[in-house]
Amino acid sequence: MSEQKQNVPAPVNSGAVPEKKKVDILKDMLNAPSVMEQFRNALGKHSSTFVASVIDLYNTDSKLQLCNAGAVCKEALKAAVLHLPINKALGYAYIIPFNNNKKVTDATTGEEKWVKVMEPTFQLGYKGYIQLAMRTGQYRTLNADVVYEGEVRQVSKLTGQIAFDGEKLSDKIVGYFCYFELLNGFSKTLYVTVEQMAKHAKRYSKGLKKEVTVEQLLALAAMPVQDDSNTVGWLGNFHAMGVKTVVRNLLSKYGYLSVEMQNAIIDDMKGEDYSDSKEIQDTKVITLDPSKAHTIGDEGTTANQAALPAPEPADNGIPAPGY
Repeated sequence: MSEQKQNVPAPVNSGAVPEKKKVDILKDMLNAPSVMEQFRNALGKHSSTFVASVIDLYNTDSKLQLCNAGAVCKEALKAAVLHLPINKALGYAYIIPFNNNKKVTDATTGEEKWVKVMEPTFQLGYKGYIQLAMRTGQYRTLNADVVYEGEVRQVSKLTGQIAFDGEKLSDKIVGYFCYFELLNGFSKTLYVTVEQMAKHAKRYSKGLKKEVTVEQLLALAAMPVQDDSNTVGWLGNFHAMGVKTVVRNLLSKYGYLSVEMQNAIIDDMKGEDYSDSKEIQDTKVITLDPSKAHTIGDEGTTANQAALPAPEPADNGIPAPGY
């Protein structure tokens, strides 16, 4: 008796669509006409190159891939408007993913609960701040760097003058400085010790976990300067963050700020825990005009004033929010 062939049912097409890769979702969003138009308006013929750099950054950062693609596009557009590259190796601007706490409503129970959500945040590097400042055409000199043991010879709280012409004793970094001089001769210096910087980072940076201590940050400050800008944040590159912080705080308080710089400072401070800070609210745009100068305040009112703020006693620490 011959065996009868069993009828094997043919595979049924379930109609399931393979899950789309996250990078492909981002590509589709960036290629949308409305989105591309915004990048073209900001960058002109260079928009395609910038969009390619956004895709490359997203494709190589696993944490950034956990963020909503639309939010990544939004943060990337902030860098595009400022004409700053987001390549980590260049150190001008970054899109950093933060694991933030968000209050959501449960669709089933209607109860509110806190959940962790990975969100992208645009942040400037210290090179980006210097680039924006020099574009104003009002700075004769702008310099910022680390300070080694022995280099600080004198600090005058009365005049704000700081002498860094002491003899370098070792490779130990003891602080950070920023100095600028405007074309009209006004100059200012800010010097911050590593101890003050570590306390500042612990208090204001939302990128640091609660268990990170000031002592751990000081241990990072004891490490040599890293030339590799691919590492970012206080834990990744403490010295770069220290230099950036003195630049931002000095310029936001005493420097010439274009509207472009003002918006960049506000966006960057939101990347740390400055959201409700008086330091953001008090940031002003100072314009220099041959005939008259105006200071635009929080309400947008305009008043004839001197072109620059009156010199104040130097702050030998970081101007904290609400100063």
